[in-house]
Amino acid sequence: MTADERDEKAPGPDEAPRPGEAEPRPGDAGFEPDDAAPGDAVPGDAECPADAGPRPGDVARRALREARARAHRPAPDPTPPRPARQPAKPARQALRTARADRRPDSAPAALPPRPPSADPRGAGNGAPSPDAPAPADTPSLPPRPAPEAAAAFSPRPASADLRGAGNGVPSPDAPAPADTPNPQPPSAPTPRRTAPRAPHTMAAPSRDGDHRRTFAAHFVPPGGADGEPFATTWWGNAWLTALEDGALDRARLARGRAYAAQGHVDAITVTPGQVLAYVRGSRPRPYRTQVRLRTLSEADWDRFLDAAVAHTGHIAALLDKEMPHFLADSGVPLLPGPGDLEPLCSCPDRGHPCKHAAALCYRTARLLDEDPFVLLLLRGRGEREVLDALSRRSAARAARAAQEEHDTAALPGVRARDALATRTLPPLPAPLPPPPHPEQPPAHPGAPGGPDPLALDQLATDAAARAHALLTTGRDPVAALTLWQDAVRLAAARPGSGLTASTRAVYASLSSATGRTTADLARAVAAWRQGGLEGLAVLEEPWDPPAGRFDRARPLLLAADLPAFRPWRNRLTHPADHVQLRLGRDHLWYAYESEPGGEDWWPRGTPDLDPIGALTGLGGIP
Repeated sequence: MTADERDEKAPGPDEAPRPGEAEPRPGDAGFEPDDAAPGDAVPGDAECPADAGPRPGDVARRALREARARAHRPAPDPTPPRPARQPAKPARQALRTARADRRPDSAPAALPPRPPSADPRGAGNGAPSPDAPAPADTPSLPPRPAPEAAAAFSPRPASADLRGAGNGVPSPDAPAPADTPNPQPPSAPTPRRTAPRAPHTMAAPSRDGDHRRTFAAHFVPPGGADGEPFATTWWGNAWLTALEDGALDRARLARGRAYAAQGHVDAITVTPGQVLAYVRGSRPRPYRTQVRLRTLSEADWDRFLDAAVAHTGHIAALLDKEMPHFLADSGVPLLPGPGDLEPLCSCPDRGHPCKHAAALCYRTARLLDEDPFVLLLLRGRGEREVLDALSRRSAARAARAAQEEHDTAALPGVRARDALATRTLPPLPAPLPPPPHPEQPPAHPGAPGGPDPLALDQLATDAAARAHALLTTGRDPVAALTLWQDAVRLAAARPGSGLTASTRAVYASLSSATGRTTADLARAVAAWRQGGLEGLAVLEEPWDPPAGRFDRARPLLLAADLPAFRPWRNRLTHPADHVQLRLGRDHLWYAYESEPGGEDWWPRGTPDLDPIGALTGLGGIP
């Protein structure tokens, strides 16, 4: 017996009987102790004393045989043909007879035949029990079948079957004799029950993530053959040193190294704190093997990450699948030491480690050679998590360096508690007195292709005037104006009189924006300059004044030796059609002039409460 077979003699957790498969027990047919040799006496094979009575196991097997006999018992009518027996029963009967002949010294104890009427389970069905005497019309079985028949129906030699051999009690699965009446030729021999086959691989890469990585067996680099080392990097050798220094048996390490070199290790799954794989031994079913390693604490991870971001070359080395010596010597127990690796295996071997765990450690050293992030995953964090943490710490370190460079810490500041504290503000100072008039805005030099400097000057002057009015009166006089009224106001506020070159450009722009003509804008500007917004209303809106002031104006004009003016709504027109008086809603009279018969009225003079005063200064009045 080899060392591998001796270590795996006892059944492990994975060698339990399958569901539905009964395990032989002492006293049952087919039971044989592990240390029994072929040909030795087996408990239960010796003849039972006559006064001991039937054993419980014999009674149970007899009941099973009677139940099977009833299932194949023919009908009471003798005319129909008897039902054919199952194909496997002749083969089983032949095997039972062959086994009984091979061991004549262990014949079963004779049981007294039971009358058919006394057995309620088989009475009246016409088919005797297998252990009862055969009827007279039933052909008797030969004392010993031909060797060819036994060899034809037996799936394996009788000496290899330990269940029911030589105990006189045929196994339910044993073949029947070949010369049983009405046998059917067996279609196929009874299949053997073999050990369950292990799957091709037990890896589950679909469940992988940042904290779980699976490496298929054919992806793990080979190593260990012909004296080739399993690890070529210093961190891989440190892993093997921790394994070999903590091992209690060098022989198991050697067998584990051989297992690893021969490819007995299936796919390897790495998670935080453990490495898991199925390792094949001398048995068909592999063993579930794992190696555990303590994960790092948060404080250890902080020290490791700070040491990694201290030099940019460390991060570059990790990205190139290299592990700098400085990171392992930074005070963090990154690499395992003797006794840090905790092996666990489902095999019966209690060595520390067993050869299966040793094989897994050797293959893991190859993984660490290829990717040092496997070691970081064993210590608790995945590759993506480590790289993200390094990126954040590197950015924070760069920001702190920039702050120190610009000396931003010297800037004054206020504590949030002081800024949010309740405090009484001092009263506002008294407002300054308003200026007597708006100031003149500064001049705007012209530029080629730029805005008109005069237009900019006018807008600035208008804004100053509106601001002064709002400051002194508290209201904006322009807020309620329409677009046309505001355009007239802007044109009237332009200094100068008459349509000069610059004035024509402004008038053209404003009239185009309001949809009026330049002449209409010029007449409206004259009305605005005469009486403001009310003067513009007198120009454009005739209305019907109430009796009183308007009616008294005509006698006053006649008393001043003026001809009788022709009235129309709020207007009084000279008979020569060259002078006109208009009464505003502010009860003021506004004078207008026109070419005789032209009906082209333009505002003239100053508004007055007296119609005679409004005509003062106008020439050509007879």
